[in-house]
Amino acid sequence: MAKVIAVANQKGGVGKTTTAINLAAALALKKKRTLLIDLDPQANSTLSFLEGGEIQSSIYDVLTDHHMKVTEVVKPTRWANLSLVPSRIALAKLEAQLVGQFDAPFRLKDAITPCREDFDFVVIDTPPALGIITVNAFVAASFLIVPIQASYYALEGTDDLLETLERIRARPNPELQLLGVLITLYDKRTNLARDIHKQVRQVFGSKVFNTVIGKNVRLEESPAYKETIFSFAPDSSGAEEYASLAREVLQRVG
Repeated sequence: MAKVIAVANQKGGVGKTTTAINLAAALALKKKRTLLIDLDPQANSTLSFLEGGEIQSSIYDVLTDHHMKVTEVVKPTRWANLSLVPSRIALAKLEAQLVGQFDAPFRLKDAITPCREDFDFVVIDTPPALGIITVNAFVAASFLIVPIQASYYALEGTDDLLETLERIRARPNPELQLLGVLITLYDKRTNLARDIHKQVRQVFGSKVFNTVIGKNVRLEESPAYKETIFSFAPDSSGAEEYASLAREVLQRVG
């Protein structure tokens, strides 16, 4: 059965999508059959692999149509062992559509359960919010990775995220565990970044990954060329760092 990892932080601009894409790619390079699910209406993960015109159906259709299976919307990518479930802007309507539906938090879990035997890992990119879409990711996942930007307001909002995690663990998904906190957009030249790193370690202790993702122009450029960091700049520090993160993830999930 695939190990399901949600990458989440309700703050935007923390490197969440970059992490989801490149962690999935790094796992695929390690010959792990990996499925990346884009659960963000902004569809940045999707557009890093596909042109808009290539998307006939998406995760939105699966979550709103009980008869559509995830396997019907899975797209292969150019990279071995890496497949994608695309998103599109229509997903933004999902919150309103699921209000009052008794199975609303379980839609994604129910959808991916039949195909979990086809993959070793499922990585879920979530929207920068703690609404029903992110709750669906938490209910479906076994593990949570929280990217935190090394900036002044780094820890702002993490209380809400951890409270949501505990509420999910208390009722719909007791198996969900915090796999790790990932420091991103780290500029080692600044005292502030070093101070934030220290702060995050004080709060999260051993849950903080040893790998730190530095600020890296190559990481920012690669999606525009429909590439992962490993194909776009395989010798860059960004590629080294995400390969290192994948090794840590594999150790932690056991």
